[in-house]
Amino acid sequence: MASRTLSRVTKALLAPALALGATVGLASAPASAAVWNSCDQWGNTNLNGYTLYNNIWGSGAGSQCIWANSGTNWGVWADHPGTGGIKSYPNQTKAINKSITSLTSLTSSYNVSVPSSGAYNTSYDIWDTDHDYEIMLWVNKTGAVGPLGSSQGTVALGGHSWNVFKGTNGANEVFSFIRTSNSSSGTVSILPILKWIKDTKKWMGNETIGDVQFGYEVTSSSGGLNFTTNNLTVSSG
Repeated sequence: MASRTLSRVTKALLAPALALGATVGLASAPASAAVWNSCDQWGNTNLNGYTLYNNIWGSGAGSQCIWANSGTNWGVWADHPGTGGIKSYPNQTKAINKSITSLTSLTSSYNVSVPSSGAYNTSYDIWDTDHDYEIMLWVNKTGAVGPLGSSQGTVALGGHSWNVFKGTNGANEVFSFIRTSNSSSGTVSILPILKWIKDTKKWMGNETIGDVQFGYEVTSSSGGLNFTTNNLTVSSG
């Protein structure tokens, strides 16, 4: 089930006040000297126009450390127990702050290396500035994970085929697009997806898109697993 992402956004923003210096893991960044790393629960930094968050927000979490060579090349080592419930969403965030109708393009390219075990999804998490709507794009998933809400059928948009789900987490509407087959690299045209939600389905109006996040919703990764973002870029016009 998709997480209550509004909570993780709020917690990340309040990180300095809530968990200054709180360390939840002892693992270190990879041997290739990263320019930044953190095992803090809410560890975050800004690099090359992107914000990186460690973001361990779920209950029953274990250890997790994030590292970055740049704003577009980063990864996570996570050791979360094999229990239900999402433990974390380490992510890379790009601020957009444009309305859907004022956007002429919104595109992202991704290239990741992910484990074959554990329970997680690799996903975009897209928010309007008021946090009324959350649009998730899952490009791959492994283990016992699934989206929030009810099935709305299958649609081909933005260069991919998706199974669509619509629901609410009690704080905001959640629209989840689950790629019909797993992918570790590709390009997604996000704007047609937003326009389909707005114009075809009329599930939301001309919202201002605040953040485009990309990361890993980790439910379990017992023994320690590595999630690597080899390259992730977001561009808008």
